[in-house]
Amino acid sequence: MSSQRVSGRANPISFLEVSETEAGQQVQEISNQTSISDFLLLGFSAHPEQQPLLFGLFLGMYLVSVLGNLLIIMAIVSDQHLHTPMYFFLANLSFIDTCFTCTIVPKVLANILTQRHAIIYTGCLVQMYFFMVLALLDDFLLAVMAYDRYVAICLPLHYTTIMCPQRCLLLVAASWLCSHLLASSLTLLMSQFSFCASRAIPHFFCDLLPLLKLACSDTQIFQVMMFAEAALSGVVPLTCVLLSYAHIIHTILRVPSAGGKHKVFSTCGSHLSVVTLFYGTLFLVYFQPSSSYSADTGMVASVVYTMVTPMLNPFIYSLRNRDMKRALWKLLVWGRCSIP
Repeated sequence: MSSQRVSGRANPISFLEVSETEAGQQVQEISNQTSISDFLLLGFSAHPEQQPLLFGLFLGMYLVSVLGNLLIIMAIVSDQHLHTPMYFFLANLSFIDTCFTCTIVPKVLANILTQRHAIIYTGCLVQMYFFMVLALLDDFLLAVMAYDRYVAICLPLHYTTIMCPQRCLLLVAASWLCSHLLASSLTLLMSQFSFCASRAIPHFFCDLLPLLKLACSDTQIFQVMMFAEAALSGVVPLTCVLLSYAHIIHTILRVPSAGGKHKVFSTCGSHLSVVTLFYGTLFLVYFQPSSSYSADTGMVASVVYTMVTPMLNPFIYSLRNRDMKRALWKLLVWGRCSIP
């Protein structure tokens, strides 16, 4: 110790021991708040000094996301020119993104504000179920929107016949049905598991893989089923997206003028940006075995697709779209003029 004082250098091992002790005390304090049937959403609790910053950041993203998506829905509903298949699907996507954000973020904000990180067992399963339903809906709807762009660009003369209102409703209804069936099967299997004494989830919401790591039961059947559903709900829609854009690019390359190519591609550029952001983060988290799951990587990616992507979608779809900007402007002017 005397040599350390003379040199003025601190032992890095002692700092590590202190930080580990503080983290252990933090978890112990949180665990005292829970009953035996509760889970602990530790999430960002290991860094209490960052809590005010995270609260402000997440609250801002939540408000922008909800307000932006609701404005998109209201603009589409109020403008007759936007009553087309493309904007019908966009309104559904905005509604799903709003629900998606509301399923996750309010609980995160409440945990940060109250420092009570407990969630009851039933509440955890319900949150996981709705998270899966809405994530799957996003997945299916992005594939449907890609197919809509394919028909509009590659088969323009048959567009009104193929994308009739009945078929649009059928595609959205099928997406809802498949999402509920796939999510309910995994949730029912998860409800049969017994969990170990430690119920601390190193995440900010009840996600599949963190919960799976806490299970004491045999999870082999669950993992096989999870990967089978991931292939069905991830690879199949993504293949549909890729095939649609392969045909779209082939059609664009046949357009003689550069201006014509830009005009055709601009109708699907926004959708392609959202697809890249959504699938990139989703594959990073879920297309890996539970044994190699990293909590830190999972949390960062989860922040992107639960908060950042729903917040950015209204900007991506409106800033480069003249019809949407005009409808939003009319909505805002009408709202301002209607105030006495």
